Amino acid sequence: MASINGWLMTTKAQAYISKLWIRFLPHFGLDSQLGDRVIPIDDCGTKITLGGDCELLILPAHFMHASGNFQVYDPCSKILFSGDLGASLGQDYFFVENFNEHIKYMEGFHKRYMVSNKVLKFWASMVRQLDIEMIVPQHGAIFKGKEMVERFINWIENLQVGVDLSTQDRYRVPV
Repeated sequence: MASINGWLMTTKAQAYISKLWIRFLPHFGLDSQLGDRVIPIDDCGTKITLGGDCELLILPAHFMHASGNFQVYDPCSKILFSGDLGASLGQDYFFVENFNEHIKYMEGFHKRYMVSNKVLKFWASMVRQLDIEMIVPQHGAIFKGKEMVERFINWIENLQVGVDLSTQDRYRVPV
């Protein structure tokens, strides 16, 4: 969001942003003459027509790991751009080939930064309705092929994360 003014001043693009975050744009110096090119996205997501027969689906991914978070699905390429969901750290390969071995590069991040298993289950139910060939996270290796995509969805759907792992002893006054 901090670069939105620069983007809009140097391009003719429109910027789609969660309506939850629109109110913060003035803090980043958005020029008032550019505001009409900022399009708020409702919490349930939206479709963006690209031209031709293809459109992007903007999918809700709230609390994975931020409120007002969205993912982008391209039905033409069958790629889901998943943001931080599926992110991995430290592996030296581009595509996941051994899912069980890959878990160690994802698990710690997801347990700490994803909010709850409840939203992961909602997400899994939603994306199973799509024809996905690849899940491309913002960081780390790509899940390519229907089998690998399904393995990731099954894994994340059952992962206990965030508040699911919280205990009372983490909430005490330091001594």
